[in-house]
Amino acid sequence: MPVEFISLTFPNASTELNPIANAPIDPEYLVRYARNLDDYAFNYTLVPYDSSYFDPFTTGATIAAATKNLKIIIALRPNTLYPTVAAKALATLDQLSSGRAVVHFIAGGSDADQAREGDFLNKEQRYARLEEYIRILRRAWESADPFDWNGEYYQFKGFSNKVRPVNGTIPVSVGGSSDDAYRIGGALADIFGLWGEPLKETKEQIDRIYAAAAAAGRPESDRPRIWVTFRPIIAETEELAWEKAHRTLDALKANRAPAQSSGPAAAPPPVQNVGSQRLLDIAARGEVQDRALWYPTVTATNARGASTALVGSPKTIKESILDYVDLGAELISIRGYDNLNDAIDYGRYVLPPVREALKEREAHYKA
Repeated sequence: MPVEFISLTFPNASTELNPIANAPIDPEYLVRYARNLDDYAFNYTLVPYDSSYFDPFTTGATIAAATKNLKIIIALRPNTLYPTVAAKALATLDQLSSGRAVVHFIAGGSDADQAREGDFLNKEQRYARLEEYIRILRRAWESADPFDWNGEYYQFKGFSNKVRPVNGTIPVSVGGSSDDAYRIGGALADIFGLWGEPLKETKEQIDRIYAAAAAAGRPESDRPRIWVTFRPIIAETEELAWEKAHRTLDALKANRAPAQSSGPAAAPPPVQNVGSQRLLDIAARGEVQDRALWYPTVTATNARGASTALVGSPKTIKESILDYVDLGAELISIRGYDNLNDAIDYGRYVLPPVREALKEREAHYKA
């Protein structure tokens, strides 16, 4: 399959550079942002989940109604929606969008955040529940025939899902950097999401995902597609890009005040999240890895979410992305810090040259 691009959904004009405290959803901004992604040929947008944030399904349906080609990735925590309900909700969105629904599962990296919505399972149990959840959804999408389920976390009798996905099923994405994530994602996912790490570490993670897929009996033709996430900071020249990067870093540090960020300036490291710990460990080795992978944005935000930046001119960003494509990444997630303007810049100056380079490679191989 071709290399595809993902953005993140932003429901209002608040950014990490210019945060708006407690900003409500802005329908006009949401639609404008989504239509820009559609117009600039992004393939997907991820609608995120947080225990205190907007509902992804409602947001995703709004995006679907405003766009033509953009696929909507719904982030979903299994504790928030019973799997039979999720099967119908996702299939409904899939029908409304003419087959553009995708689901990204979050097992949960923080006991504290899970507890905010009544989930008190430990991390190992959450991954076991996720495995059961995915298997139920697969079965519910497989046919409308009634079926029973008697698992460790879910039990029901005679459930029938008459809301059929347009293409027979809905792509399932799993992310993470733990042994359980590799095992479950390798066995069951169509897509596996990784945060941006240096090439060496990314290759090691991809190898582990592929090994888990093989251990589950999946052939090479059915391995999960690899999704890698970056926060590019681009400008016309290298010098201007690095100046912009340092301005961005200054703003991130300034906005770490409790009222302006997702966590207080002195918040402890996210010790339960293996991905965050990996980013912080790599950041301790040096500011720049490989061509242009920049880590001060990781430490400035305490690795809370995808936070590694790629810094440089459009040419440097293009070549950096192609480095990851060469490792096996087929889905490249890019989002910036000035959300709408960065998405437009990526659509103009990053997506076209990457796609052109890949076309040239394909033509060369066929020649």
